[in-house]
Amino acid sequence: MRTARSTTRKDPLARLLTGLAALLGLVVLGVLGPSVAQAQVPAQSQARVQATGLHISDGRLLEGNGNDFVMRGVNHAHTWYPGETQSLADIKALGANSVRVVLSDGHRWTENSAADVANVVAQCKANRLICVLEVHDTTGYGEDTAAGTLDHAADYWIGLKDVLAGEENYIIVNIGNEPWGNTNPAGWTDPTIAAVKKLRSAGFEHTIMVDAPNWGQDWQGVMRANAQAVYDADTTGNLIFSIHMYSVYDTAQEITDYLNAYVDAGLPILIGEFGGPADQWGDPDEDTMMATAEQLDLGYLAWSWSGNTDPILDLSIGFDPGQLSSWGQRIFNGANGIAQTSKEATVFGGANPGDTQAPSTPGTPTASSVTATSAALSWTASTDNVAVTGYDVVRVSGSSETKAASSTGNSVTVTGLTAGTAYTFAVYARDAAGNRSARSATVNVTTGSAPAGNCSVAYRATNEWPGGFQGEIVIRNTGTSAINGWTLVFAFVNGQTVSNMWGGTPTQTGGTVSVGPASYTSTIPVAGSVTLGFTANKGATNTAPTTFTLNGSACTTA
Repeated sequence: MRTARSTTRKDPLARLLTGLAALLGLVVLGVLGPSVAQAQVPAQSQARVQATGLHISDGRLLEGNGNDFVMRGVNHAHTWYPGETQSLADIKALGANSVRVVLSDGHRWTENSAADVANVVAQCKANRLICVLEVHDTTGYGEDTAAGTLDHAADYWIGLKDVLAGEENYIIVNIGNEPWGNTNPAGWTDPTIAAVKKLRSAGFEHTIMVDAPNWGQDWQGVMRANAQAVYDADTTGNLIFSIHMYSVYDTAQEITDYLNAYVDAGLPILIGEFGGPADQWGDPDEDTMMATAEQLDLGYLAWSWSGNTDPILDLSIGFDPGQLSSWGQRIFNGANGIAQTSKEATVFGGANPGDTQAPSTPGTPTASSVTATSAALSWTASTDNVAVTGYDVVRVSGSSETKAASSTGNSVTVTGLTAGTAYTFAVYARDAAGNRSARSATVNVTTGSAPAGNCSVAYRATNEWPGGFQGEIVIRNTGTSAINGWTLVFAFVNGQTVSNMWGGTPTQTGGTVSVGPASYTSTIPVAGSVTLGFTANKGATNTAPTTFTLNGSACTTA
């Protein structure tokens, strides 16, 4: 939730200091020289308290049985949406092996009770997800006057000790989210060490996660410079650093330099939050983030499942796993994404660390009950040497594919399709060890025509320039009753992509654009209209869409 989360990315001052940040990186490397960059015997190899579950060894996050565990998951804003516990099952169904759950210690938002946290842990375990629990009230301390302290967060965790004890195999305690702003970030180090020591003194044996200052982005290098000192303060050695990567990390070198500094020093790190969509602060390089995390075997947790007040970072629309945003498609189904790289923790028993055999190829899917917006698919089940745990249905377009649905059985209904459109689908099977079958043969499906609706749409490009254009869409109510709430769907055919919109909120998958209303355009009175404006990227050709549906019904064009 961007407003509540208050994750400041690259503000104007920070952007001016981007060049300085690069210089600071060089200075920090010098600072890190004797303590990190030149560490010959990592502190991880020193005698430590015996780990009882998830733990750190030689800079790696391991399960209690010694198997490497690489997080591939997302963040979920539980404290603001406590009724959305189904989201944990939905996140798992899309392939994630972990989830970072937002909690409150009561300083800023309503405190999550011990019973509530116990239920979250139980739900994570039931859905075979490793659960990172974090207190969000600390966000931006020192700059945001509403933020709480790490000490207060540590007390909250101690109050939950009876709930958390014994769950070391399944949960990680993230003491406080982004626990320092941009004001005097050097003040982050001592409170972080104190909070770690407080939890260890209270008997916590869990792996502890600590977030960076500068609203989690550490663009002044404070966490990077003091990482070894913070790590050494943990008597168990079971501590992992979390960097949040947003607009500060808009070049490949910034990303690779930062992550490699920890790996080279033998210190554990993951990307605890990151975003990809461009905004007023810049354009994060999520492709490099994900590729580098995969190359270095580091975890990542994308922000966030749903419910952001600024929905640009919603992975799913309205907590609906069937309506992934373009950001959600990127995270779950893109290159180096969750579907490709996630492996379930072996602690859940279904995954055999020695299992490298993929399931057999599913049968060719067949389609039935095809409507204007959905199609039911079924196929002959796969077999596996251990067990098939699920199937992924993908939409195939040339040499690319996007995930369309998931199922634990050999049938599923794909929804959210566009009327009068040809689709090609195929199926993969997967097992608990993360092995994926070869892709099935494909089936072609053409959706039916949408029923005639009480609407008309006028579309025009109002201005064009090399590589982009500005457009306008007027939706008119031609019916006999007001339209309260709507979804407009249309498709570009020349690779155009919407970059910004006013009057509505767009979600784009491939060429298909789905638009929901803004608060001031949600109602269209009889004989009335609403106007949407947008800017978009384009190539040499900019053909206008010709077919529009409103709430699933076809509109005439004006």
